Amino acid sequence: MLRFDSVGMRYADGTVALKTVSLHIPAGQFCVVLGASGAGKSTLLRMANGLVSPSSGAVHVDGVRVAASSLTQIRPRIGMIHQQFNLVLRSTVAANVLGGALPAMPMWRALAGLFPAATRRRACELIASVGLQEQHLRRRASELSGGQQQRVGIARAFMLEPSLVLADEPVASLDPHASQEVLALLKRQALERGTTVLCSLHQVDLARSFADRIVALRDGAVVFDGPPEDFDPSIARAVYTKATEATGAAAKPAADAAAAPASAPVWTSPMPLHAGVLEMAS
Repeated sequence: MLRFDSVGMRYADGTVALKTVSLHIPAGQFCVVLGASGAGKSTLLRMANGLVSPSSGAVHVDGVRVAASSLTQIRPRIGMIHQQFNLVLRSTVAANVLGGALPAMPMWRALAGLFPAATRRRACELIASVGLQEQHLRRRASELSGGQQQRVGIARAFMLEPSLVLADEPVASLDPHASQEVLALLKRQALERGTTVLCSLHQVDLARSFADRIVALRDGAVVFDGPPEDFDPSIARAVYTKATEATGAAAKPAADAAAAPASAPVWTSPMPLHAGVLEMAS
């Protein structure tokens, strides 16, 4: 489904962000990329939707090579969830979620905000499915909590039924409880739709709770690729220890590899939203 073939990234100043990384992420897998800041996690995710072009190697989504000539074909298949939510704070929840449909709309409709009734219904369904209520539809995004804003971001990401969702540090701005809720919600949404998820995280405990597979990067190279249960404290130290510490003093992990709570909350959809909310104002 998503394939990185010997991708490398060297910037003009000589900085190497990735060193010949090869990964195959099958359809429906929830894959978490771990690593310290600067390990190359965001670069890897950005290559998947063409925001970064590799210096070497190639990236394929559903068999199509990611390139400037294929972006209009590929990007509608990819949903994106951001660390800082990237919502239009002055716009309503409904308008923000509807924004996820813009890549598939004609320019004249997008500029006029003329969303088809089916698109508006889908926005309502998704808003309900992420645990928000009817009264949230007309509320400005700026009035929501961080956890609620990320729920809006998840609903927006699924507007076009993407085959792939890229989540770049989606819980970095949230407290531990909200982080658990948001990742549980993201995983449930992906499972229900058979969506592939590539998610970057810093928190080892969350990765071990929610990932089907963990890929760990250090200095732009893959140092672990396997099931969460195999990612033990010694591997965490190898991933997060600074190179200058590795040969001398005891390593200081940047993340705690303690086991996650026994169970994570699973969110269920509320009652369907009333039909009247289909007339949504931006």
